[in-house]
Amino acid sequence: RLGSRKEAAGAARSSVARRLEYIAQSARQRGILEENMTVTEDFSRVENTYQMEAEVCIVFSDFGKMQNVCNLLIEKLGTSVTISPPHFYHTPEAVDNLRRQVCVAAVGNTRRKAQEVCHLFGQSLGKPLLIREEETKEWGGHIDSHLPHSPDSLTLQERIQNATAHASCRVFAVFEIKGKGNRRTKLL
Repeated sequence: RLGSRKEAAGAARSSVARRLEYIAQSARQRGILEENMTVTEDFSRVENTYQMEAEVCIVFSDFGKMQNVCNLLIEKLGTSVTISPPHFYHTPEAVDNLRRQVCVAAVGNTRRKAQEVCHLFGQSLGKPLLIREEETKEWGGHIDSHLPHSPDSLTLQERIQNATAHASCRVFAVFEIKGKGNRRTKLL
């Protein structure tokens, strides 16, 4: 957030416009796309002055980039800009991607375990005959009972922990087992 209060309307607008351009340019230079930046402006008259306020909302998908941009803006713009604490969330696409990754990992784990069992008995694992996703669970971080419950009073690490998404998946798989002499049996 940034603002300016001046006796002349043009001076208030240009003061904010220069800083807005600097913020946008800094974000673009660090790979942030225009569609991930939203600017809202409010121009008003307060007593005998003109007040221009603006708010820039930037959506980051990389925590490190967010920290770099925020640190740069604080360093270069100082007290003329107020940076709010980040709000963490997961898009529906990111949650769907997490579900897929967890399921694929569960199938891979199942296959590796089946290979190890086959190796124990001197057999080799054949192709999968059936793979079924049985259960998927998702949960977020947690707030320990001794922590304050106001989001503003949490540390950055606590807020990251609370926003971290976790998922697990249970799969059922049937693989073909190739024995000696190329006999074939099924492993459940």
